[in-house]
Amino acid sequence: MESVNMHEAKTRLSQLVARAAKGEAFIIAKAGKPVARVTAYDSPELGQQKRMGFLAGEFKVPDDFDRMGQDEITELFGG
Repeated sequence: MESVNMHEAKTRLSQLVARAAKGEAFIIAKAGKPVARVTAYDSPELGQQKRMGFLAGEFKVPDDFDRMGQDEITELFGG
């Protein structure tokens, strides 16, 4: 995440706000120390961001998936 010092943030405020509105969050720092995080108003709160999961329910993992191909693998490694 980009960090912008206070003076630069004052100078480029409208430009930075436009970027935040597009989803690019940034941090405002004072004397090199982070002071504020700027994000779009409708962005999810930290910890509330949705996880992936777009394939949920699309396929089933077999119960023995961790043993699938076990005999072939054993053969390949000289077992």
